[in-house]
Amino acid sequence: MPDLWTKNKEIEFFTESQKFATPEQLFYLGDDSRYYAYWPKSYGGKKTTLQSRNALIGNFTEKYSVDLLQGFANSQNLYAVQSVICKEIGLSAQSPADVALCKSKKREQTVSDIKAIFEVKMSIVWNWELKDNRLICLGDFRTHKGNPGLLRSDTMLKAIGKSINIRVSGYDASRIPIVILGNTPITESYISKVDHLYNAGIIQGFWSLNPFPLDNNGGNLKSTHKNGFIRMDSYSEFENNLRRLFSEELEFFSSMKSKKDLGQVIEIANKESTFEKKAEKFLSLIRI
Repeated sequence: MPDLWTKNKEIEFFTESQKFATPEQLFYLGDDSRYYAYWPKSYGGKKTTLQSRNALIGNFTEKYSVDLLQGFANSQNLYAVQSVICKEIGLSAQSPADVALCKSKKREQTVSDIKAIFEVKMSIVWNWELKDNRLICLGDFRTHKGNPGLLRSDTMLKAIGKSINIRVSGYDASRIPIVILGNTPITESYISKVDHLYNAGIIQGFWSLNPFPLDNNGGNLKSTHKNGFIRMDSYSEFENNLRRLFSEELEFFSSMKSKKDLGQVIEIANKESTFEKKAEKFLSLIRI
């Protein structure tokens, strides 16, 4: 059974990356000649900004997500594919889907072959020091000055923006669920926002794959009131949420109509004989 995000995954990232990246590309070098993954809150020296690690951790976490999703994908006769392109729904080579569950292994997909999209917004969570070629954990994200993963406002806005871009690209994307995968909690200011995005159908969930992001059993958010955000505490919980996502065909819709026009649409749709036909008629009319 695959592992969710842990400290060991971060050690694996640094170990693999050091085979082709220098310490200065992976760590901040302090005035005290120490290598830090993040600036400790106690650090008072000169600070620089580290950008070179972003692409490396991005690729690592996307591959990790592909591996994590592959077993479930196989159970659905699908494939987990990285960097998926589909011009029909605004997924270009410059801005592909991080990971998608698809009917084929190809990178370039038709919209009908994409069954789910996962945007991966993970980063290094704990602080690490590289000392004598060994990694020493200095503490969880409460001990450093960085805001990792979903705790960053710009990360949340990018995830929301990408999802909206897919949704507004056309009605072809209306049946594709979109999930944001992270490895941290969210900030309090985003609790109501993620629930609203979930209820509105724009995003089908912000899921953290890190069961224990805080040391010493520190308390952190398990889920928001309406489950727009959920912390997965085991692989089986993750798989159960995937199965729920695939349990029935979903349909995204949105509109801005007068009450009179909306009432007419409802009245016409209500004349159909089954719930499914009523829904189909409603969706066809609301999209005119």
